[in-house]
Amino acid sequence: MSTVVRRVLLLVLPAVLLALITWQVVADGPLLGLDARLSRALVRPDRLSELLSDLGNIQVAVPVLVLALVLAAWRGRAAGADRWWLPPLAAAVLMALVPAVVVPLKEWTARPGTAVVPPAVGYFPSGHTATAAVAYGSATLVLLPWLRSAAARRSLVAGCAAAVLGVSYGLVRRGWHWPLDVVASWCLCTVLLTTLSLVCGLSRSRRRSSSGTPSSRTGPSSPTRSSDRAGRARSRGSRTSRSSSASSGSPGSW
Repeated sequence: MSTVVRRVLLLVLPAVLLALITWQVVADGPLLGLDARLSRALVRPDRLSELLSDLGNIQVAVPVLVLALVLAAWRGRAAGADRWWLPPLAAAVLMALVPAVVVPLKEWTARPGTAVVPPAVGYFPSGHTATAAVAYGSATLVLLPWLRSAAARRSLVAGCAAAVLGVSYGLVRRGWHWPLDVVASWCLCTVLLTTLSLVCGLSRSRRRSSSGTPSSRTGPSSPTRSSDRAGRARSRGSRTSRSSSASSGSPGSW
C-alpha cells in the first residue's frame, strides 16, 4: 500500500467512524447499550487509574509538547533546514485547535457521564484523551526527523503510544468516561495527527530537495566540461614540455 493511500485512509476512515459514533450518541442508538455494559465491566476505581488519567491533564501534557517544540525548532534552525519553523508552528496550532473542536462537540451531544461521576453532561468526546493524543503525538512527529537511530525512533513512538493508551485506560477504569468517549477522541486525533504528518512530510521533502539539488556555482561539473578542462590542461603541458626540450637540446619526457 502506497504512502498516499495509507494517509488518505487515515483521514477518511477515522472521520467516518467518528461521525457514526457521534450519530449513535445524539440519537441514543443501540451502540450506547453495548458501551454501558462494557463500562460496567471495566470500571474499578483505584489510584493507578487516577494517576494514568492525570497524564491527559493540560498541566502535564502541554509542557511536554512545548519542550519538544522548542527542541525541534532549535535542531532545525541549527541544521539550516528550510522552513524549520513550520512543523513546530503547525503542532502548536493543532494543540490550540483541540478545545475549539472538542468543546462544541461536548455541548452539542450533551452526553451524561457514568454512574461514578456527579450528574452532568458534556462527556463526549473525551477531552483528556484528545489532549494526550495531540500533545504526545505532535511531540513525537516533530522530534522523529532529528533522531538518528531506528531504535530511538521506535522508543519514542512506543512511549507516545503507551502514554495515550495509559490515559485512555485510566479514564475508563476510573469511570470518568465511557469507552466510546475515548474511542471518539482517538478517531478525531488520528485525523488531526495525520494532517500534521503531512505538514511535517512537506517540510522534510523541501529540505531534501533544497539540499540535493546542486547550484550552478557549487554543483558538480558535467563530464563534457571536465573533459574539456582536462584536454586544455594536457595541451598546455605538451607545449610547455616541447618548449623546454627545444631550449635544452634533450628529448622531452612526455
